[in-house]
Amino acid sequence: MKMNRTPYRFIFAGGGTGGHLYPALAVAQQIREMKPEAEILFVGTKNKIEARVVPEHDFNFRTIWISGFARKFNLNNILFPVKILVSVLQSLGINFGFKPRVAIGSGAYVSGPVVWAAYLIGAKVVLLEQNSYPGLTNRLLEKKATEIHITFEESKKYFREQAKLKVTGNPIRISLKLTDKIEALSIFGLHPSKKTLLVIGGSGGAKSLNHAIAKNLQKFEELGIQVLWQTGKVYYQEFRRYNENDVKVMEYISDMSAAYSACDLVLARAGATTIAEVSMLGLPVVFVPSANVAADHQFKNAKALVDANAAELIADKEVEVELFDKISKLMFDEERKNALRKNIVAFAKPNAAYEIAKRAIELAETL
Repeated sequence: MKMNRTPYRFIFAGGGTGGHLYPALAVAQQIREMKPEAEILFVGTKNKIEARVVPEHDFNFRTIWISGFARKFNLNNILFPVKILVSVLQSLGINFGFKPRVAIGSGAYVSGPVVWAAYLIGAKVVLLEQNSYPGLTNRLLEKKATEIHITFEESKKYFREQAKLKVTGNPIRISLKLTDKIEALSIFGLHPSKKTLLVIGGSGGAKSLNHAIAKNLQKFEELGIQVLWQTGKVYYQEFRRYNENDVKVMEYISDMSAAYSACDLVLARAGATTIAEVSMLGLPVVFVPSANVAADHQFKNAKALVDANAAELIADKEVEVELFDKISKLMFDEERKNALRKNIVAFAKPNAAYEIAKRAIELAETL
């Protein structure tokens, strides 16, 4: 006799970057904690961050062939229509086999065919939008959605389905927390007696940020500042030679709890996930917003915190010139860092993952 399947079946789609992946993982972890019997499947691409990270978190993972459409001419663009068609067929096959009750899309091109196919077979659709300027995929899918959970109030004006919008915040992984600083420093082989700068340019890395760090490493060393530096996969080979003594160069930092716990100051891009994480943990941060994003949303994200005296900012085009003065002054100004810590927690929405997971579970129960 065939046993009845659990009603708690959720398919997640999104990835390409950590900014799209980690909010989905946070919701999935929360669902699993609330409903251990839940069946959860992630769908992504085989050559992006999700292919490595999702299995590390013990979730089932399937891939489709989709890839993004390059803004500049690229030979791969010729295959784009074929990849769309194949990815739709793959997504239909995955959904018919898994039979999800709720599909959760966290943005990026991979979520388009997966969420659309889930909708076709009757699943409820929940969209997560991390950025102040919504991505194209979520704007195309909004008519199919039951709910759209946004991070910024400003995002509302870009959606037509206003009744579906909920300003919930950006979900944070439930495993993310501050731990003992000395232990965290030892994980990376860093010295407990020195100030530590954590550099994170997003999962893909940041060219301008990496070059600015390399240019100023010797001056940081002279001040007794050690650097925990995530370069991103694309740039790791170029900068790995700096990995010595007071500089820990890493392609990717998987243990972000340890990285955040080890540092005295964060230097980062202003992606929504990074903002949500440093806000929840109450960390002093200097943002260098990327200039290569739609509607300059990273600058807008960071400016809101700067205006509230909750963070500091360096324009991307000025980073090589201004980086050393900004970091060297702030690193040793405990009064200023404490003010930033106090003010940034006002931007935290630590219950975002729980609230979205709760709604996804309720939607699964309605079918």
